[in-house]
Amino acid sequence: MISPLPILDVRALAKSVESRQLFADLSLAVAGGELVAILGESGVGKSTLLNILAGLDTGDAGEVRVEGVELDALDEVRRTRLRRERIGFVFQAFHILPYLTLRQNVALPLALVSSRAREIDARADAMLAAVGLGARGESYARDLSGGELQRVAIARALVHEPALILADEPTGNLDPETARGVLRLFAEAVRNRGAAAVIVTHSAATAEIADRVLTLTAKGLRP
Repeated sequence: MISPLPILDVRALAKSVESRQLFADLSLAVAGGELVAILGESGVGKSTLLNILAGLDTGDAGEVRVEGVELDALDEVRRTRLRRERIGFVFQAFHILPYLTLRQNVALPLALVSSRAREIDARADAMLAAVGLGARGESYARDLSGGELQRVAIARALVHEPALILADEPTGNLDPETARGVLRLFAEAVRNRGAAAVIVTHSAATAEIADRVLTLTAKGLRP
């Protein structure tokens, strides 16, 4: 069920890079239980937009609110805390830590906010099983393919049940069958838990599961 109140509220956002305007006057509201897919040509600023929504970058104008909290009004410590506790991010480059096991990688968002080691490990193992890597908890990144690393990144983004899920091409390295399973996970996390999700994608299959599909242009988002 989609909540009428937005978890993510973006108003009049603008961003330029090296004197080139990526987008301007961009507004977007995403309610709990809603999944939005964003399409766009390469270089238009889709990854930059996700970084701004996560508080990893800042816009030149406008504001971004997550659960009513304006990101730019927070200092770096509070912005980092909000990101750890309330946002799940699937990076296109994975960012899996090579010196940690897969279980430890997935458990990171939980370990940052809890000290219950047994519960943390159990939840990490359950998420690894959900993405088809249940027997690989003690493996390291060097032992995995690109598609497997992407599934670990997805498990890590979902394990702490964030209010806002942001994903940059989350199925780009997956075979069609695995991609469908991952997309079902996203849909479950969003709709059953009342989370909001924004997915940047070139995948038609990803766009098909979305409640809304928008295209990013220099003038903002359009249907």
